[in-house]
Amino acid sequence: MTDTSAVTSTEMPVTRTRGFWPLMGHAVGLGVFGAFFSLAFLGVIGVGGKWYTSSDHGWWGGHWWWLAVTTAAGVAVGLLRHLTKLPAKTPTLVDDLQSQHIEPAVVPGILAVSAISLIGGASLGPEQALGTAGGWAGGWTARRRGATVDDTKVNTLAGFAGAYGGLFSSVLIVVAFICEIASPGEKLYRKVLPATIIAGAISFAIYYLIAGSVFLDKYDVGSFAYHDWELAAGVGFGLLAAVIVLVLGIFMSAATALFGRLKLPTFVKSTIGGVLFGVVGVALPLSMFNGSEQLSVVISDQAALGFALIAVLIVAKMFTFSVSVASGFVGGPIFPALFIGGTAGVAVHLLFPDVPLGLAFSCLLVAVPGALIAAPFSLVLMAVFFTRLGALQTAPVLIAVITAFLAVAGARYLLAARTTRDRPETAGAEIADQPR
Repeated sequence: MTDTSAVTSTEMPVTRTRGFWPLMGHAVGLGVFGAFFSLAFLGVIGVGGKWYTSSDHGWWGGHWWWLAVTTAAGVAVGLLRHLTKLPAKTPTLVDDLQSQHIEPAVVPGILAVSAISLIGGASLGPEQALGTAGGWAGGWTARRRGATVDDTKVNTLAGFAGAYGGLFSSVLIVVAFICEIASPGEKLYRKVLPATIIAGAISFAIYYLIAGSVFLDKYDVGSFAYHDWELAAGVGFGLLAAVIVLVLGIFMSAATALFGRLKLPTFVKSTIGGVLFGVVGVALPLSMFNGSEQLSVVISDQAALGFALIAVLIVAKMFTFSVSVASGFVGGPIFPALFIGGTAGVAVHLLFPDVPLGLAFSCLLVAVPGALIAAPFSLVLMAVFFTRLGALQTAPVLIAVITAFLAVAGARYLLAARTTRDRPETAGAEIADQPR
């Protein structure tokens, strides 16, 4: 007699499930949508940002009329937030990826406010707006055809991939970035992986065909030979990145507290923010915008700029980023974090010339954002593609990213534990819960 309870059923391959092929078809459409939306959005902010011209990247190399532009941007940001009813606190890029959902009500506000923010010189990146548009398009198309909750999540992540295919110029980076942060789980992963590859690949192909520009090999910092001591150096760079991020956290907390205490209308707060980062921008022009082009200048002109100015520039970028976020401007944190990390790498090389520029730059370039988001492999891929890093040279970079993330996570854990221990009501609850 056969024991039927011992018989296990074989799960149907995902390619034979009912909803798989419609999802792949939608991924194609989302790749096309993401490419053209990225071209349009990046084109608009690129043209709008043409007012930023500087022949001097040193101290007080900006123009005072810039202040009128940043102030006007602050007024426009405040008014747009009011008109679109954009909440004071909106989900971050990481929040959207982890929830695999975009709230439709915030989409118009995020797109409009982000466009003005980036045109106005705020120290923010375009990834928030692009991800919001792509993710919303994916969720919307899935809901229109009555897809399941799981398939809607897959479609949303495919929308993100379509939006980022042109921005990051690498399907590998896009897919790794989305999968690492979203962590869709084994069940969804079998659909998310092919859907994001298709959407990202189509988006990149269209974007490159039309724009003809990519981020690959963007930063020429030279090659360096691999030595075993560089693994230990990776730990040191990771700890330095953690310190930088903790200082950035202090700036963020102070700016958030300051603007939170101001009992003023939204447009007044954003106007004050525009004035503040505008003044810093006049003093240090390289502290403005998302930092991608500015980082290229730091690398090429490092000797002329000097260690002192570059070190101050790192602090200035922390300030302008914090003020931009706290005062109501909208944008992503990845590109500013890349600028802070890359500039710190240049500063280390200037201070210790025996440390190869390629090593210091590539480690800190991605260790700083790596301390903020749990996406080590995609960040190492960024270092590889942006700097032509060799295979062996990825080891210290990965160690730096992991070290930075664990150091910051550990510091936050200790701070949270101390805060909990110091609360009288918590201490009383802990005593009451002890066995008698």
